[in-house]
Amino acid sequence: MITRRHLLAASALLPLAARGTPPELVRPRGRVVLTISGRIGVRNAADAAQFDMDMLAAMRQHSFSTHTPWYPQAHKFTGPLLREVLDAVGAHGRTLRAIALNDYTVELPVEDATRYPVVLARLFDDRPMSVREKGPLFIIYPFDSDEALRSERYYSRSAWQLKAIDVV
Repeated sequence: MITRRHLLAASALLPLAARGTPPELVRPRGRVVLTISGRIGVRNAADAAQFDMDMLAAMRQHSFSTHTPWYPQAHKFTGPLLREVLDAVGAHGRTLRAIALNDYTVELPVEDATRYPVVLARLFDDRPMSVREKGPLFIIYPFDSDEALRSERYYSRSAWQLKAIDVV
């Protein structure tokens, strides 16, 4: 269900092209679930762009079902495309350093986000993900869409319990 809060969050992500100004992000109203820092052009905090779950939910959502090494059967993952989140913050680096809640860190090329429909999943089978279920955010590749994605290289780039992305 789209609420007024979702509409306000979505409008904060749209470029203000008519006025010739760069895109802007509102400050999160809820608990911050994702912080993007580094080589970005749009910030809503001193040195980063912060998102709460409503801000991510207000972005265009994409879903796919895929098999993963972590579950015995395919599951549906839903969230904004990683490339659209990066566009919203004006990312201009070549590498993403994804950082999980337990400080696990993995690097992935920005090219992955442009080449594949990588989702910043916030829903698992249409339900929010708890930390115990690899949430609240999970970078997930559409493994079933391309045989090349079914490899340790891409599995290792699928960071769960994501809390931050540093654009380098």
